[in-house]
Amino acid sequence: MGTSTRRRAWRIDPRVTDALVALALFVLLVLSFGTSVRTGQRPVDAGAWVLAVLLTAPFAVHRRAPWLAHAVTLSALLAYSLLHYAPYPGLSAFALLFGLALHGRRRDSLLALGATAGAFCAALAAQPAGVVAVADVISTMLATAVAWLAGDNLRQRRLRWAAMEERAWLLEREREDRDRAAVAAERLRIARELHDVVAHSMSVIAVQAGVGRHVIETDAAAARDALGVIESTSRDTLTEMRRMLGVLRDGEAAATHPMPGLADLPALVAETRRAGLGVTVDSTGSLADVPAGVDLAAYRVVQESLTNVLKHGGPVARVRVACSDGRVEIEVADDGLGRPSGVTTGAGQGLIGMRERVELYGGTFGARPRPGGGFRVHATLPYATESP
Repeated sequence: MGTSTRRRAWRIDPRVTDALVALALFVLLVLSFGTSVRTGQRPVDAGAWVLAVLLTAPFAVHRRAPWLAHAVTLSALLAYSLLHYAPYPGLSAFALLFGLALHGRRRDSLLALGATAGAFCAALAAQPAGVVAVADVISTMLATAVAWLAGDNLRQRRLRWAAMEERAWLLEREREDRDRAAVAAERLRIARELHDVVAHSMSVIAVQAGVGRHVIETDAAAARDALGVIESTSRDTLTEMRRMLGVLRDGEAAATHPMPGLADLPALVAETRRAGLGVTVDSTGSLADVPAGVDLAAYRVVQESLTNVLKHGGPVARVRVACSDGRVEIEVADDGLGRPSGVTTGAGQGLIGMRERVELYGGTFGARPRPGGGFRVHATLPYATESP
């Protein structure tokens, strides 16, 4: 892209180029005026100079007015031949046909080829006897064909190069779009991980800090237990944060601390119970068959649901995890106050993150208040199973 832009920046204006070529053609024609005059030919006079201008100047405007330039040039060519001026001015007509084939459409250039060939035939026939030989006619027709073929071939090559550059630009743009999408997806994944880890841990810490502040003067043992939970939760959170920062810095996961999964639910439940929330767990099916990505997503759904119960619900949460028929079904419900009035499915970063995780694996997600009070989160995550 940068090289192509610089190339375009240094390109000369086509109008200037065409004017320079027209001037060069005029100079070459004028230089040929000094050749010998054969019998029956007219020497150069003022009329020849006027026709020389009309023969060469139209090349300067052949891109903007191709048919006008072609008509003027061929008319001047015929007039030059009918007046029997010497020498024969074919070069300007060849150059113009080349330019029309290069810069115009093929259909138009083919019409110009036929008109040029016809004009040359008429001009050669109008020459005095003994001036034109058969070889001159053949060479003129061949030069006409070569001029058109050269211009048309160069035009086709430019079109191919333009198409290749356009395709390369589109591929580069698609690659950049994919890279931006990948970066956005990675940022979203990191944001979900940070939210799940920090929100749960900070909720536990906040609840235990509140408990400790209320009982520190009346129940020293309870306050000591609350501080212990705060200490252990803070350390676990710092460890998880270091692992994620290591991934961001080094581009690879820390091998010393694997990602959590459904097998880690007992530790999560124990931590939540220490925070003061009663939790019951009902697990069925084989958790070992669940793929790692689905396993992590299911764990985060349970973790975030318990965090929400800890903050808004309680006092008891019921967790049900069922693995069967190639899917994981999760349900977390409580009988507490539930969400504040007006909060529905999809409100809050926690519910949004859970929904995104579940839908990433083609699952379904629902979260809504229960009719009798409390809140219920339900998710289903399918996963492929190998055929026996």
